[in-house]
Amino acid sequence: QVQLVESGGGLVQAGGSLRLSCAASGSIFSGNIIGWYRQAPGKQRELVATITSGGSTNYADSVKGRFTISRDNAKNTVYLQMNNLKPEDTAVYYCNYKRIVYTYWGQGTQVTVSS
Repeated sequence: QVQLVESGGGLVQAGGSLRLSCAASGSIFSGNIIGWYRQAPGKQRELVATITSGGSTNYADSVKGRFTISRDNAKNTVYLQMNNLKPEDTAVYYCNYKRIVYTYWGQGTQVTVSS
């Protein structure tokens, strides 16, 4: 079992920044991929960014150049630095852990960007 706890969400004005954190605990093994997904009201959950245990990253086109995903393996924590936020970034942001056939989700953290 893997537990994921997100933090760092909040209300910010357009153009501002936030940093989300995802702390993982439990049966953490190498070879995993941890990612951030988001879901806006009335929309499907979508990929934001992922990072492998080796540090390879992948981003949605809509956030490239604005968001940066990173991880501290010693702390089992993944971060999402979000800069130049836009109202369309408003959503609940979820942390996700994948390894082989196993996948786990956090409870989500709300990010609201006002115009």
